[in-house]
Amino acid sequence: MPLFSYKAKNTSGETVNGTIDSPDQLTASNKLRAQRLILLEISLAKKDPLEALKKLNPFKPSVTAKDLVLFSRQLSTLVSAGVPIVQGLTILTEQIENPAFKKVVDNVSEDIKAGISIAEAMKKEPDAFSDLYVAMIKAGEVGGILDVILERLSAYLEAADELKGKVKGALMYPSIVAFIACCVTIFLLVVVIPTFEEIFTSFGADLPLPTKVLIAISRFLQSYVIFLILGVIGAAVAVVKFYKTEKGKFLIDEYSLRVPMFGEMLRKVAVAKFTRTLGTLVKSGVPILQALDTVAQTAGNKIVEKAILTAKESIREGEKIAAPLKKSGVFPPMVIQMISVGEETGNLDTMLTKIADFYDQEVDVAVKGLTSMIEPIVICVMGIVIGAIVIAMFMPMFSMGSLAGKAG
Repeated sequence: MPLFSYKAKNTSGETVNGTIDSPDQLTASNKLRAQRLILLEISLAKKDPLEALKKLNPFKPSVTAKDLVLFSRQLSTLVSAGVPIVQGLTILTEQIENPAFKKVVDNVSEDIKAGISIAEAMKKEPDAFSDLYVAMIKAGEVGGILDVILERLSAYLEAADELKGKVKGALMYPSIVAFIACCVTIFLLVVVIPTFEEIFTSFGADLPLPTKVLIAISRFLQSYVIFLILGVIGAAVAVVKFYKTEKGKFLIDEYSLRVPMFGEMLRKVAVAKFTRTLGTLVKSGVPILQALDTVAQTAGNKIVEKAILTAKESIREGEKIAAPLKKSGVFPPMVIQMISVGEETGNLDTMLTKIADFYDQEVDVAVKGLTSMIEPIVICVMGIVIGAIVIAMFMPMFSMGSLAGKAG
C-alpha cells in the first residue's frame, strides 16, 4: 500500500508531520481530516531502502492463522455483547501481542473511524485478511449477523490450519531424514574418502572397482561441489520463477496431482479445502457466483481453480454446479453426487460441510499412510547409500596384508 507523507495542524494549533498508509491520496486526506487535523501538505512519500530490506526480512513478525482465529472469536464475543465495532477493535488492539497484527487492527480501526465499512477496511490489509475473510465479513455486515460470521470464520480458520498442519507434518520427518542423509553422504565423500585415498595410494596396489568409482566421485565433488550447490540453488530459483508464471503454475499444479502417493493426497486436500470454503461462504449468505470467485482465488491449485471458474460460468448460464464439476475430472464421483443431492434438497451448505469433514478424515488417513511408506523408503535408501560407501572404503582393508606385502 502506498505511503503518504503529510504536514498538518492539530486542534491545539501545533504543526505535525507524519506518514500514513492509504490506497490513494484522497483516502489519505479523508483519514487525516477524520483525525481532526487541518491538512497543509500531502504527497507520496519517497521509498526508504531500509523499509524495502525490512519487507524482505524472513524473520519479521507476520500475521498467523492463530492470530486471526483468536481475533475473530474475541471480536465475535464483543459484537454479540453489543460493543461498538470501533471500541471492540480498540480493546483487542491493546491485547494483541503480535506487533504486525496490532498495527493491522489499528489501521482497520482508523479506517472505520474515517467512514469506511469494516469489509473495505480489512480489504486494504491483504497480508492479514484474505479475500475469503473479507467476503464473509461483507456478508455479515449486510445481513446484520457479523458476530455469527466471525464465529464461523474462526471455526473455518482452525479447520484449515489443522489441515495444513497435517500435510506439513507428513512431509517434515522424511525431509529432515533425507537432508541429514545427504549431508552425511557429502561429508563422507568430501572429507573422509580423501584420507582413505592417501592410505590406499601408499600401498601402490590395484584397488577394487567399487573403491575406484567411490574415489572418482569424491574427487569430482571436491573439485565441483561449489558449482553443484550453485547449480541446485539456480535450479530451485528457476523453478520458483517459472511457477510464478501462469503457464508454470498450470503445468506444475497439473503434474503435482499425477505424482504417485503425493498426487492423491493433494487432490483430497484440494477437495477438503474447496468444499469447506464454499460451504462456509454459502452458509454465511454470500451469493453463489461471488462465493465461487472467492473459492477459486483461494484454491491453491490452478487445475482446481479452472474447474471452479468453469462451474461458475455454467451457473451464470443457468446450469447447476455438479455437472461442470463432473466434466472437469478433478473431483471424485462421491463429491459430485453429494453436491448434486445438496442442490436438489436446498441443503448445499450442509452437504458441503459433510464432504469437508469426510475428506478431512481422508487426508488424515492419507497423511499417516504416506508417512508410514516414506519413512522406511528414506531410511532404506540412506542405509544402502551409506552402506555402499562404507563397504567400498573397507574392501581394500580385507586384503591389507597382501597389499602391505607388495608395498614392501
